[in-house]
Amino acid sequence: MTISYRNGVSIAEVCVYVPGIAIAIFLSIKHGFSRSAGWFFLIIFCLARLIGPAMNLSEIKYPETAALYEGSAILNNIGFSPLTLAALGLLSRLLDSINKSHNTVIKPTMLRIIEVIVVVGLILGIVGGVNAADAYVNTGKYTPGSENKAGTALMIIAFVLLCIATAITSFSVSHAEHGERRLFLAVVLALPFLAVRLVYSIMSTFTHNKDFNLLNGSVTVLLCVALIEEFIIVVIFEGTGLTLKKVVREEHVEGARIIPSSDSNTYSAPQQGRQGRRQGRQGGQNKVMKVLSYTIIGRIISAFMNDKERDVEMQHQEHYVQK
Repeated sequence: MTISYRNGVSIAEVCVYVPGIAIAIFLSIKHGFSRSAGWFFLIIFCLARLIGPAMNLSEIKYPETAALYEGSAILNNIGFSPLTLAALGLLSRLLDSINKSHNTVIKPTMLRIIEVIVVVGLILGIVGGVNAADAYVNTGKYTPGSENKAGTALMIIAFVLLCIATAITSFSVSHAEHGERRLFLAVVLALPFLAVRLVYSIMSTFTHNKDFNLLNGSVTVLLCVALIEEFIIVVIFEGTGLTLKKVVREEHVEGARIIPSSDSNTYSAPQQGRQGRRQGRQGGQNKVMKVLSYTIIGRIISAFMNDKERDVEMQHQEHYVQK
């Protein structure tokens, strides 16, 4: 059994991404799978970087199994997509922090549009990779098709939009909470490495340069233009994630704002004070509102009145501050 240069690179990938996926899982558990989607996409990426090299190493024992070559090539080709989605997830969390005190030009919906573009490009890349791999079995040549080209074109568009969104967000990053501002730095540091990784995808898709062929191209080019950049991005994102505090989500229940903490599920003292003041002002209306609270219409009215009272309180506070 002879271990080739490519097999050695695959062994190195397994060695670095085993702890990488462990950290990604830890970050997803800590920060939440749905709230901070960036960590979830890191799990997907690390899985791809473990399964792909494993398939490559399996070629040593099963050199004539075409499915191993096909799977390895496809997984190598989709590395850009989950990293871009991870960057969008971190940028989304940063915008959530900014929007607590400042209205931003970039809205979460805009980032969702970019995510859709990336996902569509990812699907096209997978379909194109399967078709190209099937043709490789018959012809012995791996040639990306129209699906690959369309998928890569969408990745270029998504990357440009990500850069624009990051640049616009830079004007509002000072309004983010102190601990969350490092998310902006993480995304900015990752962008140049994402750009280099995108160049590899462009070269492997739109050119006939043999060095950039996914199946039989130069291993050194693959290592220096794609794999190392991917690993640096993962280190940046996971290193940043380990320094972040868990974001406590605010919940609204029947007009009363509850802020759960990691230690208890009680109301915070400021909220209790505001509730007491509201009860004192309401007086005899409390009994009526209590009865109405058992109906859907009553809950809507109660929530509306509480929102108006909070607005009045904020206006009074601003008035005192100005004085």
